[in-house]
Amino acid sequence: MNSAKNKSVALLISGGVDSAVACHELVQKGYTPHLYYIAIGPEQNFEGYDCKMEEDVDLCKLIANKYNLPFEVIPLHKEYWDGVMGYHVTSLKAGRTPNPDLLCNQLIKFGAFEEKVGYKYDFTASGHYASILEEGGKRWLATAKDKNKDQTYFLAQLSDLQLSKIMFPIGGYTKSEIRDIARKEGFANAERKDSQGICFIARNHYRDFVGDMLGELPGDFVEVQTGEKLGEHKGHWFFTIGQRKGLGLAGGPWFVVKKDIEKNIIYISKGYEPVEVFSNEVFVSELNFPTKHDMLQDGVEVSFKIRHTPTFTHGTIRMKDKGILIESDQKLHGVAPGQFAVIFDNDECRVLASGEIQLYI
Repeated sequence: MNSAKNKSVALLISGGVDSAVACHELVQKGYTPHLYYIAIGPEQNFEGYDCKMEEDVDLCKLIANKYNLPFEVIPLHKEYWDGVMGYHVTSLKAGRTPNPDLLCNQLIKFGAFEEKVGYKYDFTASGHYASILEEGGKRWLATAKDKNKDQTYFLAQLSDLQLSKIMFPIGGYTKSEIRDIARKEGFANAERKDSQGICFIARNHYRDFVGDMLGELPGDFVEVQTGEKLGEHKGHWFFTIGQRKGLGLAGGPWFVVKKDIEKNIIYISKGYEPVEVFSNEVFVSELNFPTKHDMLQDGVEVSFKIRHTPTFTHGTIRMKDKGILIESDQKLHGVAPGQFAVIFDNDECRVLASGEIQLYI
């Protein structure tokens, strides 16, 4: 008897190839998933906001029809804009560099959806490149087979309760294998490009989005070594530590190395790799543990990421009063307060914790 038939599954489907193949995998294993598309874009159209929701929904319906599965659109616009975008805009205004994808997974895909719909099901599945590792009586968030596509960084703010009922059907495949399955099954989205950035904002319009949300606040570019004013900018929220492109200054390359929020000054440094944008320490506070454990002790060696990247950095944990300090084995470029650090075990497999990067004082 197939135990899958006794388990109910809600599948978050986006119109992309990954969640489509996740549906195929669930069906192959005997599940009958109920498909849900989460609508989070602005409820009215703005220039440069490229949601493509109608196209997404049409592709989702094709998958639902192919496998004769139920499909619904769940509107979570308000929850997304109040929670995720509210956090995003507040962080920018405070001079931090937010990452809304982590909060979207925590608060919306596996948060608000769970409260509205997901609680009815034994499991909620998605097309994320991640895996669940059952070990030592615990359920760990773990990396996917495809290290270049691995998305555990974006899932690291999930709680242990959320993780207890999540499925990642495609974590054991590479992206090329996913596309091969999609072609074999005749999916219309088999060659569809992956989405990048905030889903409803066209890639080249993020600056316009920030301007719409926060407006402009003229300030100065100042060379950090000399104190010389080299130009003007339209607001500190348009820039992040380590940024090189988009400064609009001649004689570079110039890098953003520091921001004075009160004075609205962007400090910059010249050179391809200025020492000012490198650090070998990352201070993290308000740690989240997707799996409850006590493995983070002073002197423990870990691997970690300070942004979404296929490569890991290794370092050592130092316990501090208000958080932990990660002493990196190598210099890190562009450690930006507001971004998240995700800590893995030293084998680059299990997620141990995550937290927002802070200025270490």
